[in-house]
Amino acid sequence: MQISIWEKESFYAPKDVIIVGSGLVGLWCAWHLKKNDPTLSVAIVDRGIIPTGASTRNAGFACFGSVTELVEDAARFGEENMLQLVEMRYKGLQYIRKVFKPVTIDFELCGGYELFTGNEKAQITSLDHDIEHLNTLLKDITGRNQTFKRADKKIAAQGLHHVTHLIENKLEGYLHSGKLCQALLQTVQSMGVTVLNAIEISGFEKQNDHIELYTNQFVPLRTSKLLICTNAFARQLLPALDIVPARGQVLVTSPIENLPLKGTFHFDAGYYYFRNLGNRVLLGGARNKAFEEETTTELTTTNTIQQELEHFLCTYILPGYSYQITDRWSGIMGMGNEKLPIVKEVSPQVFCAVRMSGMGVALAPVIGQRIAKLLSS
Repeated sequence: MQISIWEKESFYAPKDVIIVGSGLVGLWCAWHLKKNDPTLSVAIVDRGIIPTGASTRNAGFACFGSVTELVEDAARFGEENMLQLVEMRYKGLQYIRKVFKPVTIDFELCGGYELFTGNEKAQITSLDHDIEHLNTLLKDITGRNQTFKRADKKIAAQGLHHVTHLIENKLEGYLHSGKLCQALLQTVQSMGVTVLNAIEISGFEKQNDHIELYTNQFVPLRTSKLLICTNAFARQLLPALDIVPARGQVLVTSPIENLPLKGTFHFDAGYYYFRNLGNRVLLGGARNKAFEEETTTELTTTNTIQQELEHFLCTYILPGYSYQITDRWSGIMGMGNEKLPIVKEVSPQVFCAVRMSGMGVALAPVIGQRIAKLLSS
Protein backbone atom coordinates (compact mmCIF):
# COMPACT_ATOMS: atom_id res chain seq x y z
CA MET A 1 0.00 0.00 0.00
CA GLN A 2 1.26 3.46 -0.88
CA ILE A 3 0.58 6.31 1.51
CA SER A 4 -0.42 9.84 0.56
CA ILE A 5 1.63 12.93 1.24
CA TRP A 6 -1.14 14.02 3.65
CA GLU A 7 -0.73 10.83 5.69
CA LYS A 8 3.06 11.04 5.50
CA GLU A 9 3.07 14.60 6.84
CA SER A 10 0.51 14.09 9.63
CA PHE A 11 -0.27 10.67 11.10
CA TYR A 12 3.01 9.06 10.00
CA ALA A 13 5.26 12.11 10.30
CA PRO A 14 8.47 11.61 12.34
CA LYS A 15 7.83 12.26 16.01
CA ASP A 16 9.87 13.53 18.93
CA VAL A 17 8.57 10.63 21.03
CA ILE A 18 6.75 7.43 20.07
CA ILE A 19 5.18 5.50 22.94
CA VAL A 20 4.50 1.81 22.40
CA GLY A 21 1.44 0.79 24.42
CA SER A 22 -1.79 2.74 24.95
CA GLY A 23 -2.56 1.46 28.43
CA LEU A 24 -2.60 3.61 31.56
CA VAL A 25 1.19 3.98 31.74
CA GLY A 26 1.53 4.96 28.08
CA LEU A 27 -1.36 7.42 28.35
CA TRP A 28 -0.06 9.07 31.53
CA CYS A 29 3.43 9.32 30.01
CA ALA A 30 1.95 11.10 26.98
CA TRP A 31 -0.09 13.37 29.26
CA HIS A 32 2.96 14.45 31.27
CA LEU A 33 5.16 14.87 28.19
CA LYS A 34 2.65 17.22 26.54
CA LYS A 35 1.91 19.02 29.79
CA ASN A 36 5.62 19.73 30.28
CA ASP A 37 6.21 20.69 26.63
CA PRO A 38 3.11 21.30 24.44
CA THR A 39 5.33 21.71 21.36
CA LEU A 40 6.57 18.11 21.61
CA SER A 41 5.26 15.81 18.86
CA VAL A 42 4.08 12.58 20.51
CA ALA A 43 2.44 9.45 19.11
CA ILE A 44 1.10 6.37 20.89
CA VAL A 45 1.15 3.09 18.97
CA ASP A 46 -0.80 0.02 20.09
CA ARG A 47 -1.36 -3.37 18.49
CA GLY A 48 -4.91 -3.59 19.81
CA ILE A 49 -8.07 -1.76 18.86
CA ILE A 50 -8.30 -0.64 22.52
CA PRO A 51 -5.81 -1.02 25.40
CA THR A 52 -5.69 -4.61 26.64
CA GLY A 53 -3.11 -6.28 28.90
CA ALA A 54 -4.15 -5.07 32.34
CA SER A 55 -5.32 -1.45 31.98
CA THR A 56 -8.91 -2.21 30.94
CA ARG A 57 -9.03 -5.76 32.29
CA ASN A 58 -8.36 -5.24 36.01
CA ALA A 59 -10.71 -5.05 39.00
CA GLY A 60 -10.94 -1.25 39.15
CA PHE A 61 -9.29 -0.90 42.56
CA ALA A 62 -7.87 2.44 43.69
CA CYS A 63 -5.62 1.00 46.40
CA PHE A 64 -2.03 1.04 47.65
CA GLY A 65 -1.63 -2.29 49.45
CA SER A 66 -3.21 -4.37 52.23
CA VAL A 67 -1.53 -5.04 55.59
CA THR A 68 -0.40 -8.60 54.84
CA GLU A 69 0.74 -7.63 51.34
CA LEU A 70 2.87 -4.76 52.68
CA VAL A 71 4.31 -6.91 55.47
CA GLU A 72 5.17 -9.57 52.89
CA ASP A 73 6.72 -6.95 50.56
CA ALA A 74 8.83 -5.52 53.38
CA ALA A 75 10.13 -8.99 54.27
CA ARG A 76 10.88 -9.90 50.66
CA PHE A 77 12.09 -6.63 49.13
CA GLY A 78 13.05 -4.53 52.16
CA GLU A 79 11.11 -1.96 54.15
CA GLU A 80 12.54 0.98 52.22
CA ASN A 81 11.40 -0.42 48.86
CA MET A 82 7.97 -1.21 50.28
CA LEU A 83 7.54 2.36 51.53
CA GLN A 84 8.75 3.79 48.24
CA LEU A 85 6.10 1.77 46.42
CA VAL A 86 3.33 2.79 48.81
CA GLU A 87 4.26 6.46 48.43
CA MET A 88 4.23 6.20 44.63
CA ARG A 89 0.85 4.44 44.65
CA TYR A 90 -0.70 6.86 47.13
CA LYS A 91 0.53 9.92 45.21
CA GLY A 92 -0.71 8.37 41.97
CA LEU A 93 -4.21 7.95 43.35
CA GLN A 94 -4.25 11.58 44.50
CA TYR A 95 -3.12 12.63 41.02
CA ILE A 96 -6.00 10.78 39.36
CA ARG A 97 -8.48 12.55 41.65
CA LYS A 98 -6.84 15.89 40.87
CA VAL A 99 -7.07 15.49 37.09
CA PHE A 100 -10.47 13.79 36.71
CA LYS A 101 -13.80 14.46 38.35
CA PRO A 102 -15.15 11.42 40.25
CA VAL A 103 -18.26 11.26 38.03
CA THR A 104 -16.09 11.00 34.90
CA ILE A 105 -14.36 7.79 36.02
CA ASP A 106 -16.93 6.46 38.55
CA PHE A 107 -14.47 7.05 41.37
CA GLU A 108 -15.68 6.55 44.93
CA LEU A 109 -13.67 6.66 48.13
CA CYS A 110 -15.67 3.75 49.49
CA GLY A 111 -13.08 2.38 51.91
CA GLY A 112 -11.11 -0.85 51.71
CA TYR A 113 -10.84 -3.95 53.87
CA GLU A 114 -8.67 -6.99 54.40
CA LEU A 115 -10.33 -10.12 55.73
CA PHE A 116 -9.14 -13.15 57.66
CA THR A 117 -10.92 -16.48 57.99
CA GLY A 118 -9.20 -17.73 61.14
CA ASN A 119 -6.94 -20.13 59.24
CA GLU A 120 -4.12 -17.57 58.96
CA LYS A 121 -2.86 -18.20 62.51
CA ALA A 122 0.64 -16.74 62.12
CA GLN A 123 -0.69 -13.55 60.51
CA ILE A 124 -3.49 -13.11 63.04
CA THR A 125 -1.05 -13.52 65.97
CA SER A 126 0.98 -10.54 64.79
CA LEU A 127 -1.96 -8.56 63.38
CA ASP A 128 -2.13 -5.78 65.95
CA HIS A 129 1.65 -5.37 65.92
CA ASP A 130 1.74 -5.24 62.11
CA ILE A 131 -1.06 -2.64 62.00
CA GLU A 132 0.65 -0.44 64.59
CA HIS A 133 4.03 -0.72 62.86
CA LEU A 134 2.64 0.07 59.41
CA ASN A 135 0.60 2.99 60.74
CA THR A 136 3.81 4.48 62.18
CA LEU A 137 5.68 3.97 58.91
CA LEU A 138 2.88 5.30 56.68
CA LYS A 139 2.00 8.38 58.75
CA ASP A 140 4.29 10.66 56.71
CA ILE A 141 2.83 9.29 53.45
CA THR A 142 -0.90 9.32 54.16
CA GLY A 143 -0.97 12.02 56.84
CA ARG A 144 -3.09 9.74 59.02
CA ASN A 145 -2.25 8.35 62.44
CA GLN A 146 -4.30 5.26 61.59
CA THR A 147 -4.11 4.24 57.95
CA PHE A 148 -5.23 0.75 59.01
CA LYS A 149 -7.46 -0.24 61.92
CA ARG A 150 -9.34 -3.30 63.16
CA ALA A 151 -12.99 -3.35 62.08
CA ASP A 152 -14.25 -6.76 63.22
CA LYS A 153 -17.61 -5.25 64.15
CA LYS A 154 -18.32 -4.52 60.46
CA ILE A 155 -18.08 -8.18 59.33
CA ALA A 156 -21.80 -8.87 59.72
CA ALA A 157 -22.87 -5.57 58.14
CA GLN A 158 -20.81 -6.39 55.05
CA GLY A 159 -22.56 -9.75 54.75
CA LEU A 160 -19.32 -11.74 55.00
CA HIS A 161 -19.34 -15.35 56.21
CA HIS A 162 -16.68 -17.46 57.99
CA VAL A 163 -14.62 -14.30 58.48
CA THR A 164 -13.07 -13.74 61.91
CA HIS A 165 -11.15 -10.47 61.49
CA LEU A 166 -11.42 -7.37 59.32
CA ILE A 167 -8.96 -4.50 58.80
CA GLU A 168 -10.27 -1.21 57.44
CA ASN A 169 -8.49 1.39 55.32
CA LYS A 170 -10.67 4.46 54.68
CA LEU A 171 -8.24 5.83 52.05
CA GLU A 172 -9.07 3.17 49.46
CA GLY A 173 -11.67 3.34 46.74
CA TYR A 174 -12.68 2.06 43.35
CA LEU A 175 -13.14 3.41 39.86
CA HIS A 176 -14.13 2.38 36.32
CA SER A 177 -10.95 1.31 34.53
CA GLY A 178 -12.47 1.61 31.07
CA LYS A 179 -13.77 5.13 31.69
CA LEU A 180 -10.38 6.17 33.12
CA CYS A 181 -8.60 4.92 29.97
CA GLN A 182 -11.19 6.62 27.76
CA ALA A 183 -10.90 9.91 29.62
CA LEU A 184 -7.10 9.82 29.41
CA LEU A 185 -7.21 8.93 25.73
CA GLN A 186 -9.57 11.79 24.93
CA THR A 187 -7.45 14.17 27.00
CA VAL A 188 -4.12 13.33 25.35
CA GLN A 189 -5.68 13.51 21.89
CA SER A 190 -7.02 16.97 22.74
CA MET A 191 -3.44 17.88 23.68
CA GLY A 192 -2.26 16.90 20.21
CA VAL A 193 -1.08 13.32 20.74
CA THR A 194 -1.49 11.05 17.70
CA VAL A 195 -2.87 7.59 18.56
CA LEU A 196 -2.37 4.75 16.08
CA ASN A 197 -4.14 1.45 16.75
CA ALA A 198 -3.84 -2.02 15.19
CA ILE A 199 -0.13 -1.51 14.58
CA GLU A 200 2.19 -4.08 16.10
CA ILE A 201 5.84 -3.16 16.59
CA SER A 202 8.03 -6.16 15.78
CA GLY A 203 11.36 -4.43 16.30
CA PHE A 204 13.33 -1.21 16.08
CA GLU A 205 16.75 -0.01 14.98
CA LYS A 206 18.80 3.11 15.62
CA GLN A 207 19.65 4.82 12.33
CA ASN A 208 21.85 7.90 12.55
CA ASP A 209 20.03 10.31 14.91
CA HIS A 210 16.63 8.57 15.00
CA ILE A 211 14.90 5.25 15.76
CA GLU A 212 13.22 3.34 12.94
CA LEU A 213 10.33 1.09 13.97
CA TYR A 214 9.40 -2.12 12.16
CA THR A 215 5.67 -2.84 12.09
CA ASN A 216 3.05 -5.21 10.69
CA GLN A 217 1.75 -2.38 8.49
CA PHE A 218 3.28 -0.81 5.41
CA VAL A 219 3.83 2.52 7.09
CA PRO A 220 7.07 4.22 8.09
CA LEU A 221 7.39 5.11 11.78
CA ARG A 222 10.35 7.19 12.88
CA THR A 223 11.10 8.90 16.19
CA SER A 224 13.83 10.74 18.04
CA LYS A 225 13.03 8.85 21.26
CA LEU A 226 11.23 5.55 21.76
CA LEU A 227 9.35 4.68 24.96
CA ILE A 228 8.20 1.09 25.63
CA CYS A 229 5.13 0.94 27.91
CA THR A 230 3.80 -2.55 27.17
CA ASN A 231 4.29 -3.80 30.76
CA ALA A 232 4.00 -7.61 30.82
CA PHE A 233 4.58 -7.81 27.05
CA ALA A 234 7.73 -5.64 27.07
CA ARG A 235 10.13 -8.57 26.69
CA GLN A 236 8.90 -9.04 23.12
CA LEU A 237 10.85 -5.87 22.31
CA LEU A 238 13.30 -5.81 25.24
CA PRO A 239 14.10 -9.47 26.01
CA ALA A 240 16.71 -8.69 28.69
CA LEU A 241 14.22 -7.07 31.08
CA ASP A 242 13.27 -8.77 34.36
CA ILE A 243 9.57 -9.16 33.61
CA VAL A 244 7.36 -12.17 34.20
CA PRO A 245 3.75 -12.17 32.96
CA ALA A 246 1.07 -13.00 35.52
CA ARG A 247 -2.52 -13.60 34.49
CA GLY A 248 -5.27 -12.27 36.72
CA GLN A 249 -8.71 -13.81 36.22
CA VAL A 250 -11.96 -12.11 37.16
CA LEU A 251 -15.68 -12.92 37.34
CA VAL A 252 -18.79 -10.80 37.91
CA THR A 253 -22.17 -11.90 39.24
CA SER A 254 -25.67 -10.94 38.15
CA PRO A 255 -27.38 -8.17 40.18
CA ILE A 256 -28.20 -9.16 43.76
CA GLU A 257 -31.10 -7.50 45.54
CA ASN A 258 -30.12 -5.73 48.78
CA LEU A 259 -26.45 -6.68 48.43
CA PRO A 260 -24.82 -5.61 51.74
CA LEU A 261 -21.25 -5.63 50.41
CA LYS A 262 -19.73 -2.17 49.95
CA GLY A 263 -16.05 -1.38 49.32
CA THR A 264 -12.87 -3.03 48.12
CA PHE A 265 -11.68 -6.23 49.79
CA HIS A 266 -8.37 -8.09 49.94
CA PHE A 267 -7.57 -11.59 51.14
CA ASP A 268 -4.45 -13.76 51.33
CA ALA A 269 -1.82 -11.00 50.89
CA GLY A 270 -3.78 -9.53 47.99
CA TYR A 271 -3.99 -12.72 45.92
CA TYR A 272 -7.78 -12.55 46.20
CA TYR A 273 -9.65 -9.29 45.71
CA PHE A 274 -13.31 -8.39 45.38
CA ARG A 275 -15.65 -5.40 45.43
CA ASN A 276 -19.23 -4.46 44.81
CA LEU A 277 -19.96 -3.25 41.29
CA GLY A 278 -23.22 -1.52 42.05
CA ASN A 279 -25.35 -4.41 43.28
CA ARG A 280 -23.13 -7.04 41.66
CA VAL A 281 -19.98 -8.70 43.01
CA LEU A 282 -16.68 -8.57 41.13
CA LEU A 283 -14.13 -11.14 42.31
CA GLY A 284 -10.64 -11.83 40.98
CA GLY A 285 -7.30 -13.45 41.70
CA ALA A 286 -6.43 -16.92 43.07
CA ARG A 287 -3.42 -17.22 40.76
CA ASN A 288 -1.42 -18.51 43.75
CA LYS A 289 -3.45 -21.72 43.34
CA ALA A 290 -1.71 -22.33 39.98
CA PHE A 291 1.35 -20.09 39.65
CA GLU A 292 2.89 -21.96 36.73
CA GLU A 293 -0.36 -22.10 34.77
CA GLU A 294 -0.96 -18.38 35.35
CA THR A 295 2.53 -17.31 34.24
CA THR A 296 1.33 -16.60 30.72
CA THR A 297 0.34 -13.86 28.29
CA GLU A 298 -2.74 -15.78 27.11
CA LEU A 299 -5.86 -13.66 27.67
CA THR A 300 -8.11 -16.61 28.49
CA THR A 301 -9.82 -18.00 31.59
CA THR A 302 -9.31 -21.47 33.03
CA ASN A 303 -11.54 -23.92 34.87
CA THR A 304 -8.96 -24.27 37.66
CA ILE A 305 -9.02 -20.61 38.67
CA GLN A 306 -12.67 -19.90 37.84
CA GLN A 307 -13.84 -22.83 39.97
CA GLU A 308 -11.65 -21.63 42.85
CA LEU A 309 -13.14 -18.13 42.53
CA GLU A 310 -16.67 -19.53 42.50
CA HIS A 311 -15.88 -21.60 45.60
CA PHE A 312 -14.55 -18.52 47.38
CA LEU A 313 -17.62 -16.54 46.31
CA CYS A 314 -20.17 -19.01 47.62
CA THR A 315 -18.20 -19.69 50.84
CA TYR A 316 -17.27 -16.24 52.09
CA ILE A 317 -19.26 -13.65 50.15
CA LEU A 318 -22.60 -14.98 48.89
CA PRO A 319 -23.57 -18.25 50.61
CA GLY A 320 -27.30 -18.86 50.25
CA TYR A 321 -27.77 -16.22 47.56
CA SER A 322 -29.20 -16.93 44.12
CA TYR A 323 -27.11 -15.51 41.28
CA GLN A 324 -25.42 -16.30 37.98
CA ILE A 325 -21.92 -15.52 36.72
CA THR A 326 -22.51 -13.07 33.87
CA ASP A 327 -18.94 -12.09 32.96
CA ARG A 328 -15.52 -13.70 33.02
CA TRP A 329 -12.24 -12.33 31.73
CA SER A 330 -8.50 -12.12 32.36
CA GLY A 331 -5.78 -9.48 32.24
CA ILE A 332 -2.01 -9.80 32.15
CA MET A 333 0.12 -8.12 34.83
CA GLY A 334 3.88 -7.54 34.67
CA MET A 335 5.82 -8.99 37.63
CA GLY A 336 9.50 -9.69 38.29
CA ASN A 337 12.14 -10.52 40.88
CA GLU A 338 11.78 -6.95 42.17
CA LYS A 339 8.51 -5.10 42.73
CA LEU A 340 9.62 -1.56 41.91
CA PRO A 341 8.75 -0.53 38.33
CA ILE A 342 11.48 -0.42 35.70
CA VAL A 343 11.78 3.18 34.55
CA LYS A 344 15.02 3.82 32.69
CA GLU A 345 16.90 4.46 29.47
CA VAL A 346 17.58 0.99 28.08
CA SER A 347 19.90 2.13 25.28
CA PRO A 348 20.59 5.50 23.61
CA GLN A 349 17.21 7.13 22.80
CA VAL A 350 15.25 4.02 23.93
CA PHE A 351 13.39 4.10 27.25
CA CYS A 352 10.96 1.88 29.13
CA ALA A 353 8.33 2.23 31.87
CA VAL A 354 7.17 -1.28 32.73
CA ARG A 355 6.62 -3.88 35.50
CA MET A 356 3.71 -2.39 37.45
CA SER A 357 3.24 -5.56 39.54
CA GLY A 358 -0.55 -5.37 39.40
CA MET A 359 -0.73 -1.76 40.62
CA GLY A 360 -0.74 0.12 37.32
CA VAL A 361 -3.84 2.15 38.12
CA ALA A 362 -2.13 3.80 41.10
CA LEU A 363 1.43 3.86 39.78
CA ALA A 364 0.89 5.13 36.23
CA PRO A 365 0.45 8.87 36.99
CA VAL A 366 3.71 8.99 38.98
CA ILE A 367 5.57 6.83 36.46
CA GLY A 368 4.44 9.19 33.69
CA GLN A 369 5.82 12.12 35.65
CA ARG A 370 9.19 10.40 36.08
CA ILE A 371 9.44 9.44 32.44
CA ALA A 372 8.68 12.99 31.30
CA LYS A 373 11.59 14.25 33.41
CA LEU A 374 13.87 11.47 32.21
CA LEU A 375 13.15 12.11 28.53
CA SER A 376 13.68 15.86 28.88
CA SER A 377 17.04 15.53 30.68
